[in-house]
Amino acid sequence: MVKCFSFTATRDSCFRCSFSSAGLRSSTTDLGDGTVMHVWIPKLHVQSKPTLVLIHGFGANAMWQWNDFISPLISRFNVYVPDLLFFGESYTTRPERSEQFQAECAIRVMEAHGVVSGMNVVGISYGGFVGYRMAAQFKERIEKVVLCCTGVCLEEKDMEEGMFKVKSVDEAVSILLPQTPDKMRELMKLSFSKPTQRVPSCFLNDFIHVMCTEYLQERKDLILALHKDRRLSDLPKITQPTLIIWGEHDQIFPLDLGHRLKRHLGDNAELVIIKNAGHAINAEKPKELFKHLKSFLIDPLSQAKPGN
Repeated sequence: MVKCFSFTATRDSCFRCSFSSAGLRSSTTDLGDGTVMHVWIPKLHVQSKPTLVLIHGFGANAMWQWNDFISPLISRFNVYVPDLLFFGESYTTRPERSEQFQAECAIRVMEAHGVVSGMNVVGISYGGFVGYRMAAQFKERIEKVVLCCTGVCLEEKDMEEGMFKVKSVDEAVSILLPQTPDKMRELMKLSFSKPTQRVPSCFLNDFIHVMCTEYLQERKDLILALHKDRRLSDLPKITQPTLIIWGEHDQIFPLDLGHRLKRHLGDNAELVIIKNAGHAINAEKPKELFKHLKSFLIDPLSQAKPGN
């Protein structure tokens, strides 16, 4: 029997309509070296507005992770939402798999759209690794940084010492890139403080087919590159004002890593902990996450207006 309906594909189309209705348009840029980057960009870039770059983590494409935040943010910022390499419509034929290369490509696609400075960056999970490197490698271009549940301070030895629920990188890969309904349920259990119960396998299989099968080996390589030979002593300290946001019950990147990152950055960073939340704070606690984004990114803009 031919499958004629996909809930995942239908929802993806709804997200496209939502992004477009909010004032963004889809754009694909060939960077000229075998790398193609897709990014949602403003239909009209307003020079008087600051720029905000939203960077997604593993899982579905950028639309699924940032849809709830576009409308409230777009009135105050020129919002750009890229798909990282090997997600959505972005890819490369080059062999690099590091977050440093992802950061370079994100900056290059912003340059292609005429944005060369004054960027604020918000990254969730893997997107925070990329955002951190953007701030470290392109200091003069990034003004503020928000890192959501981003284990950028992890070390290779942490897994051997039992910090994570998983016992090996291969086990982490099998969960973060689920290929069966059971693995998808494991991911949901680790990602949410209160995961949805009894999701039918047909829905999970549909999501896996649409979102989790393309560029599977390349995504595995991205995870391996994050972990291999990682040491805190090699991590540069970013100098931009930084907000660290963490779910209290994060089981992907435990809260200890949030405290470690705060110590690493010192007085330059603030750590906020969202109660009763797991790793996927953008999906589980979107209103509370936006409240903290507003306090850090938007409220200072209002206070800076003449007369306030």
